[in-house]
Amino acid sequence: MTVANTASMSQSIAGRYAQAVFDLARDEGGIDRIATELDQLQGALDDSAELRDVIGSPLYSRDDQKKAIAALAQKMGLGATLANTLQLMASNRRLFVLPALIAQLRGLIADARGEITADVTSAVALSDEQKNKLTETLAKKSGKTVKLNTRVDEALIGGMIVKLGSQMIDSSVRSKLASLQNAMKEVG
Repeated sequence: MTVANTASMSQSIAGRYAQAVFDLARDEGGIDRIATELDQLQGALDDSAELRDVIGSPLYSRDDQKKAIAALAQKMGLGATLANTLQLMASNRRLFVLPALIAQLRGLIADARGEITADVTSAVALSDEQKNKLTETLAKKSGKTVKLNTRVDEALIGGMIVKLGSQMIDSSVRSKLASLQNAMKEVG
């Protein structure tokens, strides 16, 4: 099996679980709670190498994974919908798709709320005023509420790269210099 097929299969598995959790949360009126729990779960994944190891390593048995997930769910105070889903995923040896589940579930929640996330990479950290102006501009362009995901990459020299859905706007100096260099090669 190729890496692409494995990734596609993981996305498909995660998509089914994400849709089921989303439907239950929507029916119960708990979308905001699930969104908060996803943030907590993502934080735990980001902070804990042990948790990443438990969900991704085939060396842990189903029972080990179920015990670890039950303890995590109780410690974090996760609601029944997400806690039970994680237990089911552990029983089915599907915890390895947890990062994809979180991403897909966040996407479903954002769509339901009329939100979109813009990934912004800039050469220097953006001020609050710049973030607000960028958010307003992108909201007008997309017709949705925009959340910014910002990061700094000094290699851009200046400017920024904005990814909004499937669109990408690259106004970085690095990109402009590369275009100029290509144009000069064609002339010379």
